[in-house]
Amino acid sequence: MPGGSPAIVAAVFRAVRTGNAFEETVERLLEGVKLGIYAPGDRLPPERELTRRLGVSRITLREALRELAAAGYVETKRGRFGGTFIIRQPEPLVPDELTRTARGMASALDDALTFRRVVETGAADMAARASLSRQQRENLAERLAAMQDAGSPGYRQADTRLHLAIADAAGSPLLTASVVEARVRLVDLLNAIPMLERNLEHANVQHTAIVRAILAGDPERARRTMEEHVAGTAALLRGFLGDVLDS
Repeated sequence: MPGGSPAIVAAVFRAVRTGNAFEETVERLLEGVKLGIYAPGDRLPPERELTRRLGVSRITLREALRELAAAGYVETKRGRFGGTFIIRQPEPLVPDELTRTARGMASALDDALTFRRVVETGAADMAARASLSRQQRENLAERLAAMQDAGSPGYRQADTRLHLAIADAAGSPLLTASVVEARVRLVDLLNAIPMLERNLEHANVQHTAIVRAILAGDPERARRTMEEHVAGTAALLRGFLGDVLDS
């Protein structure tokens, strides 16, 4: 389902708060694509909804959309079935960009990884405790299947969609917003990690165990498995960045 739940959309397209509304609007829209909330072929929410959520004028929004269209990320179609459609994902960071991003984060990287560990393990725990609707259960199963079927180009986005579906199942918009924030802080670095077959196979086993624990109503197992999964990703990221920063 493009865009995910209302809580996910609200968290991604949160209000612009800095002095440069144009640049932050571009950033917000790109975040939705980088996270995989909107994939190629998906239509963004209508302009009226985006201006309301982002708290910007229609002029600012249209300038941001024109910038993204010029860069080849979106296209606007007119008519009854028109709107603004995603046409491609941003490319992963090249080594020089990755090095600058990692160095720019400095000690904030460890903080971001700690923040992610806390909110995502908490989300898995609460999702397992929640009384899930049939739609939520089906959504988790569909997100898991989509991630397992995804090839290398779309794996990271499918992975994020699953993690956000888990957060959404917890039933707390604030928790969903926190998981989105954690992913936003790390998305460029995570998307740049090479696709290692052994790691992907292990991640798929962990994702399956997490979803099964949630559907079975087993919060202890859901939390423990999510914590192991997130810790493994953090170790992989640190190892990869160590090679980049030492080069």
